[in-house]
Amino acid sequence: MPIQLPDQARKDAIASIERYFREHMEEKIGNVAAGGLLGFFLEEIGPSVYNQAVADVQERLRVRISELDIEVHEEEFQYWRRYDRPPKSRK
Repeated sequence: MPIQLPDQARKDAIASIERYFREHMEEKIGNVAAGGLLGFFLEEIGPSVYNQAVADVQERLRVRISELDIEVHEEEFQYWRRYDRPPKSRK
């Protein structure tokens, strides 16, 4: 499954790549070249980032699921315990 960016995010990413080259590299990069570089990064490196994000989410969900019984636990057979308690004394 190829990683796609929404149109505005793609435009912003290309502009960011162009700015990076303007400020940090000896050469400028044009819009088309920046788009090509972005495409390369998305295809070549994007899946590694994506897979790590999925693994991170899976781990967080595993932790949450393991704590689910603690968060939503209800004591069983509590009806008669209310009646088995000694009545409160009235003064």
